Amino acid sequence: MLLVIDQITKTWALNALEDGKAIDLILGARFSLHFNPGAAFSTGTALGPVFGVAAVVVSIWLMAFARKQQNTAISVVSGLIVGGALGNVVDRLFRRGRGGFLEGFVVDFIDLGWWPVFNVADMGIVLGVLAMMVVLVRNPEL
Repeated sequence: MLLVIDQITKTWALNALEDGKAIDLILGARFSLHFNPGAAFSTGTALGPVFGVAAVVVSIWLMAFARKQQNTAISVVSGLIVGGALGNVVDRLFRRGRGGFLEGFVVDFIDLGWWPVFNVADMGIVLGVLAMMVVLVRNPEL
């Protein structure tokens, strides 16, 4: 579900924020379109394909891990992480970029003004990882 929401919001951003448009929100936050060829905070801009392959491998491992656990909390937070990771992989596969395998740019558009620009997939990954840490600390037997 997160993958679908992520792609819908990115499509909206591409259409609504083209040609440098921005939509001001509150407290300096705004929607503005950015293309990220790298990882978080635009680091590793030449490593897009590596990040894409790593995201797929981690997603497969995480889905297998969640299935073995048969724990609702693990399933939910794994879904957030996997949905976010695959949302950005879809961008690397199909969005404009440098033209090579997994070299498309990730679409970012949520700009808080004091934090690097991000997207819904990034939120899923970060919140999912944080929630996974809480679940694993509270349930060390997993």
